[in-house]
Amino acid sequence: MSSRHDEERLADIVDAITAIKSHLTRGDLSDGLIFDAVRVRLIEIGEAVKLLDPKLVVSEPDVRWSDAAGMRDWLAHHYFDTSHAVVEATITQDLPPLAAAILRLQARLEVSKQRMRNVPGQERDDNRGFGR
Repeated sequence: MSSRHDEERLADIVDAITAIKSHLTRGDLSDGLIFDAVRVRLIEIGEAVKLLDPKLVVSEPDVRWSDAAGMRDWLAHHYFDTSHAVVEATITQDLPPLAAAILRLQARLEVSKQRMRNVPGQERDDNRGFGR
C-alpha cells in the first residue's frame, strides 16, 4: 500500500501535465525523445489516477478516469504498438478536461482540509511527534 495521499497524487498529475506541455514546446511527437518523454508522463498520470480514492473521483463524472488508467496500461505494456495519433489525441482532447478536473479536486480537498481545521474539538497537538 502506498503512503502517498490524494493531494500528492493530484500534484503529481499537475506536474506531469506541466511537463508534457514543456516537452511539446521543444518539438512535436515526431521527435522520438519528445514522444518518449510525453509517453512516460502519460504513464505517470495513469498510475496516479489508478491510486486516487474512488470517492474523490466520483465527484468528477465527466472525466473518463478508467480511460486514463487504461492508457497507462497500454503505454506501459504496448510501447512498440503505440500510435502517435493516439498520444496526440490524448494530449489535445483528454488532458485539458483532466487538468481542469484535477484543479477542482485539489480545491475540494483544500476546502475539506480547511473545514477539518475549523471543527471544534479537532485541534491538533503540533507538539506531538518525534522526540517531542
